[in-house]
Amino acid sequence: MHIRTSFPYETTHEDLRIPLPGGTSHAFGSGGGTLLYARVWRPLTDEPVPALLEYLPYRLTDWTAPRDWQRHPWYAGHGYASVRVDVRGHGNSEGMPGDEYSATELADGVEVVNWLAAQPWCDGKVGMFGISWGGFNSLQIAALAPEPLKAVVTVCSTDDRYDNDVHYMGGSVLAVDMHAWAATMLAFVSRPPDPRYVGPAWRDMWLKRLEQVDPFLHTWLAHQTRDDYWRHGSVCEDYGAIDAAVLAVGGWHDPYRDTVLRLVEHLPEDRVRGLIGPWSHQYPDRGLPPGPAIGFLQETLRWWDHWLKGVDAGAMREPLLRAYVSESHRPATVYDTLPGRWVGEPAWPSPNVSTISYGFQGAPVLVRSPQHTGVDAGRFFPFGNDADLPPDQRDEDARSACFEFEVGQETWVLGRPRVRLRLTSEVPRGQVVARLCDVAPDGSSTLVTRGVLNLSARHGRDRAVPWEPGATGEVAFELNGIGHVFPPGHRIRLAVSSAYWPWIWPQADSAAGFTLEPAGSFLELPVRSHGLDREIAFGEPEQSEPLGVNFPATLDEPRPERLVVRDVAKGEWRLEVDPRYGGTRVYPDGLEFTEDALETYTINEADPLSARTRSDWSIRLHRPELAWDTTVRTRSEITCDGTDFLTSNEVICTEGDEVVFHRTWEKRIPRTAG
Repeated sequence: MHIRTSFPYETTHEDLRIPLPGGTSHAFGSGGGTLLYARVWRPLTDEPVPALLEYLPYRLTDWTAPRDWQRHPWYAGHGYASVRVDVRGHGNSEGMPGDEYSATELADGVEVVNWLAAQPWCDGKVGMFGISWGGFNSLQIAALAPEPLKAVVTVCSTDDRYDNDVHYMGGSVLAVDMHAWAATMLAFVSRPPDPRYVGPAWRDMWLKRLEQVDPFLHTWLAHQTRDDYWRHGSVCEDYGAIDAAVLAVGGWHDPYRDTVLRLVEHLPEDRVRGLIGPWSHQYPDRGLPPGPAIGFLQETLRWWDHWLKGVDAGAMREPLLRAYVSESHRPATVYDTLPGRWVGEPAWPSPNVSTISYGFQGAPVLVRSPQHTGVDAGRFFPFGNDADLPPDQRDEDARSACFEFEVGQETWVLGRPRVRLRLTSEVPRGQVVARLCDVAPDGSSTLVTRGVLNLSARHGRDRAVPWEPGATGEVAFELNGIGHVFPPGHRIRLAVSSAYWPWIWPQADSAAGFTLEPAGSFLELPVRSHGLDREIAFGEPEQSEPLGVNFPATLDEPRPERLVVRDVAKGEWRLEVDPRYGGTRVYPDGLEFTEDALETYTINEADPLSARTRSDWSIRLHRPELAWDTTVRTRSEITCDGTDFLTSNEVICTEGDEVVFHRTWEKRIPRTAG
């Protein structure tokens, strides 16, 4: 990592408040519309420059501050006004919090784009960028087409909020992250504004927010098929609405990487480029595993220079899609760097990729996986931690029906594999899970990619159609995209299971499994030709000087990131996960921020109705110099029976020793498709 201390431009930064029309401002005595809190880094120049916007709910004065300081000053030093804004109702912004990507959030974003374009230091052109939430709303605001918005860099984001987000996968409830993320946001939205930045009005703002809190989980579980709720904000509904140029970026170890493939396929090729590396859910310059990291800020600068300054830096002369194809590697939960090479595709679907079909062999097999199948799935959102990725899959393979194909010559896979399976089910509900593994001569099994189908979603994600008991039919679904090389002497293994906990919430009938007919079942691999590629290279990662956050050591023994506990007598399995978002840190402005979370997933290996999840959070924000000490504690749980999900949520907020807010929610939500 190269830390830049000098730039073409000297820079300055300031915090300011961006006014929105309507409503009443309570915090800063403005008496007008709602004010959004913003931090702006600008080059010191008399000439107006383009503005770059990152727009998030994640609190710019603390939670994302270390990451913000890696990139916003860098952009300012290269001649852009780089702006970080907190979404309404979050951080130090006024207003009430709402659901993710609400119409209000997006309308506010349009107003912010227009406001930036009108500032005397801006030349009227605006770009948006972001990772995850910020990548989502960059695309969504681009689809609303505010005139100043000319270009977007969207990283680890999605164009389809239903089937490629944290809520559902293949029409099935994502137990692992629908709940974990809903619980995380319950804790996040309950955090107070910071009196250092909003003054004495912070408490009134906090209490008003807390009165509006409702767990996201209630809404997400109430929409179990792809209805209008999920169509909102899904830009795949109308790619033609996006007029801005889009640089779409993802990682093969990020759950959203398929969005890159869809965007380069559906957006005009003169306004889109795609980039997929081996990365997790992180910006590609941060150096978090798996690598290699790249000079991502330099890469985006070429994009901004082309679309916002009219400078031809070669951004549009790159292949439509640049993708990293990983060499075969042994199973491990973390890799500093994955071996492989970059390839360039002139179009997508690519003329270099052909579909090769592998037919299954053997007699019909009953697939009746134990309910704990999936404990070795790894983290849904890898962040570069030591236990994120799936370990050796041999135990999971033993709980699945496996079909193997010898690799006679080096086989490159690039794109989305697909399975066509002929099934017979004796029950109306269930799931089928397919995992593609690379099996080495010593028997070790490395997970390459996977896919899921809720059998009731086989005719479309927008409806739930029960299976006719006893009927035989064909189902087809894609696995997540991947770039991977199978070497000669290895075996391609397709493992099929009827359970995948805790990623997938089990259907009430899933213990019955299904019968798989090998005759008429196929694995279809997108096989890429190789050997004629031009060299694709990137600069070394660069960032601006770090913020200088301290991470003090604690006396507590750190708990495991992922711990699997088996009660042999009960047949019960418990997975405990420490997401390790940040822990304890002290900021240069004096804020002491302490964060602790634990996720627990429990199931009996024979009973799908025993599934239960729990998430506990504690967040303390402390400013000794202001004698300000607040704590947020939350608990969130889901259990189920044959007809309903049962949810329980609790929030307790304290100031010093005083409990200022305490509320619980108990809700029963019908299992219409999940």
